[in-house]
Amino acid sequence: MRNISDIIEGYLKEVIELDGQGHIEIKRNELAKQFSCAPSQINYVINTRFTTEHGYYVESKRGGGGYIRILRVTIHSKKNLLDEMETQIGNAIAQTNAEHIIYRLLEEDIITEREASIMKVALDRVTLQVGLPLRDQLRARIMHAMLQTISFEK
Repeated sequence: MRNISDIIEGYLKEVIELDGQGHIEIKRNELAKQFSCAPSQINYVINTRFTTEHGYYVESKRGGGGYIRILRVTIHSKKNLLDEMETQIGNAIAQTNAEHIIYRLLEEDIITEREASIMKVALDRVTLQVGLPLRDQLRARIMHAMLQTISFEK
């Protein structure tokens, strides 16, 4: 059974897709009423499911006429996407953020389901059994190597 966060995420992605322009503007309180949830639940979904790692840009304006605009970032080339991901990874990356990047690669059809599974296992904290911050630094180095391999292979 899907939880409310999954349902809200699915709804927003569907609206963005149907819009045809790759973005939507929403009012947080109105969306919260539509899903019978607290406005903080909408914030949670937007802050965790619509990040740059997931391929979105979010801007908001607070106040009475405020809105939240969610834009799907379109990639002009695979190279641009991989370069952007290299920047996001930096010198260290947490497991959750690494998984977001892997999911984005999968969404953009740059990697297969099998490749995504292999990447996730290789970058998992259980596999990289060293303490922080070394673990996040090691994960970043492995991810950089994986992305470089992808850029040469496909």
